[in-house]
Amino acid sequence: MNNTVSGSELGSVIVGVDGSEPARQAALWAAGEAERRRRPLHIVYGADTDGRALYVSVETIERVRGAGRELLDGIAAAVKEQHPGLVATTEFSRGDPVASLHRAAGLRGTIVVGNRGLGGFNSLMLGSVGLKVAAGARTPVIVVRGTDNAAENGMMLVGVRDEHDLDCVRHAAREAELRKAELRLLHVWNVLESVGSVVTMMDDVTEIADEYVRHLTAVTDQIRQEFPGLTVRADAEKGMSVAGVLVEASRHADLLVMGGRRASAYLGPTLGRHTHSLVHHSHCPVLLIPRHTDKHGGES
Repeated sequence: MNNTVSGSELGSVIVGVDGSEPARQAALWAAGEAERRRRPLHIVYGADTDGRALYVSVETIERVRGAGRELLDGIAAAVKEQHPGLVATTEFSRGDPVASLHRAAGLRGTIVVGNRGLGGFNSLMLGSVGLKVAAGARTPVIVVRGTDNAAENGMMLVGVRDEHDLDCVRHAAREAELRKAELRLLHVWNVLESVGSVVTMMDDVTEIADEYVRHLTAVTDQIRQEFPGLTVRADAEKGMSVAGVLVEASRHADLLVMGGRRASAYLGPTLGRHTHSLVHHSHCPVLLIPRHTDKHGGES
């Protein structure tokens, strides 16, 4: 299996802005991430003026361009004030904001978006642009949430199912090394998904639980071998909702890392049922690692 993220280094950081306060906070968070990675920050404003050209006047387009460039200058100045040593570049794109961010990320960049844009209607909900960026991403995406008054917890949290999540956990381990943080691997066993509507014997339930623990242990042992200086903790919990347990655990994390959907359909290669819930309700930023699938829907 080859996931999107590989190699020993984390990619460049690209952040999308739109004039909203969540986007501004995302840009400042992304600046800190870029500084940790020792990478430049690229700030993108996708105005979609090309898509509007047939419907609005030239004067309106020019006003949009002027406002967009002013916005980028203001964000860059705020970033420079907080991170004076960071190299930050800006881009005013005439194209669709989703396509602009995907293009700017290239093959290895990490895209950062706020939890709600100008079109958002609820502070808990991810804006439509951010949702589309995350759903269609082929590179990592970070949805910045829970940063208002948040303290550093010194812990990276990863939702783990089995060995297919190993590349995702490696990415989280690199993030933990940058922050000198602990890495917590959490497997959540949804009993209802395991037994369905059939009443099983206790021996069957115990066997299922033991199998999950074996998978988690295999991943944990491999990460400890590859990252000997990292503190790694592994836990398995039962719950009625995988997303619910992870959301609660995110209260104590600096970053929640999740692998993308394993099969096609739903909202794209990154957003499945659980990850969709997490980007709306997590108490900390969520890093989504997409998977590539082959034409038959399996992992490539």
